[in-house]
Amino acid sequence: MKLGFIGAGNMGSAILKGVLHAGNLHAQDIAVTDKVQSQCARFAQQGVRVMQDNRSLVRACDCVLLAVKPVYAAQVLGEIYEELDGKFVISIVAGWTYDMLEAALPQGAHFVRVMPNTPLAVGEGMSLLCTRCRCTQEEFAFAQSVFAAAGKVQQVEEHVFVAATSINGCGPAFVYQFIEALADGAVRYGVPRAMAYELAAQTLMGAAKMVLETGEHPGKLKDAVCSPGGTTIEGVYALEKGGMRAAVMDALAATIEKTNALSK
Repeated sequence: MKLGFIGAGNMGSAILKGVLHAGNLHAQDIAVTDKVQSQCARFAQQGVRVMQDNRSLVRACDCVLLAVKPVYAAQVLGEIYEELDGKFVISIVAGWTYDMLEAALPQGAHFVRVMPNTPLAVGEGMSLLCTRCRCTQEEFAFAQSVFAAAGKVQQVEEHVFVAATSINGCGPAFVYQFIEALADGAVRYGVPRAMAYELAAQTLMGAAKMVLETGEHPGKLKDAVCSPGGTTIEGVYALEKGGMRAAVMDALAATIEKTNALSK
């Protein structure tokens, strides 16, 4: 199946990098367009076809991955509407619901919604595929393979899709903030900046792997680090006093409310 990317921004580029790195599609079977031509140049050097416009890309591909900002999605779909009949569309447009896509696409077009995240670029992505879709089993499996090439894939039912995507889609930004804050705390006490970032990032990566590979509750793993009367429990207390848990929950709620607003 020939795959075309409309949009090569941060997310589109991350997915494209993952697909190329995995090698499950040949570069010549991938096409890309972006309103900023320089975004496509690096992929052209790897053999990806850079198309002159979106209409020509759709005509040349079986599957179109729509990776544009929500504010541009309606315009782009209107531009290529006639070319999409009989095509398979993978939408990663935030806030665009099943009903919105159904109304914007031709009757003969198939589609599925996916929410990936930028760690796809380093092979550690987490992508969610909505089970409510209008496509064949083969097309759904192809969509899974595209994102599984650079990370894990989870099928999610529609009624929790927005809430689930607030974790994997927006969560990396929150994690980067925590890494930065953790490093800043160390720099405050004399640790060199580069070392502080490496220590913080590796610590988070290791802790995340402990959760995934041991299957233990995060609270139990936290308790194992907190010796009675020790140093770690003092830090845990400070975080609790500062309202860290509530702040994180509020952050997720804010992303969910914004996504719901975009879909109206």
